[in-house]
Amino acid sequence: MMNKQLDALLTGENNLIANLSNASALLSDQLKDINWAGFYLWEEADQELVLGPFQGKVACVRISNGSGVCGTAFKEQKTYLVPDVHAFPGHIACDAASESEIVIPLTKNSVQIGVLDIDAPIKNRFTETDKEVLEEFAAVLVAHL
Repeated sequence: MMNKQLDALLTGENNLIANLSNASALLSDQLKDINWAGFYLWEEADQELVLGPFQGKVACVRISNGSGVCGTAFKEQKTYLVPDVHAFPGHIACDAASESEIVIPLTKNSVQIGVLDIDAPIKNRFTETDKEVLEEFAAVLVAHL
C-alpha cells in the first residue's frame, strides 16, 4: 500500500528534492517505531554522501564513502539491515537514540544516487519483510527520479 501511495505521489513530478521530501514524509507517516527517515545523496565532487531531505532530528551532514552504515551500504551497493547499530563497526551516531537501522542504496541506470536511511529507537526494529518492502519502495522512488 505504501509503495502505491509513493507511486501516486510522484507520478508527474520529476523534481529530485520534491520527490525525496515526499518520500521521506510518507515513510515517517507510515512506519511505526522509527525516529529518522531520509536520504543521503552522493556528491561526486567531494566523494562523499551529503544529507538530503529527511524527517527526524538534525543529522550528520557528510558521510565518507565506506563509513558507517550509510557509507558502507553505498560503497558495497547492498542493503544493510542492522539490528543493533552499536554492534556495527564504525557506526556513526548522529542520534544517540537510534538503536537499529536499515540503509538501501539508490542507483538508476548504473548511476549511484545515494542511500535511503531509516533509523529506529529500538533494537531489532527491521525485519526481512521490511527489507523487501523498503527495497521495493526504493525501486518505485528511483523509477521516478
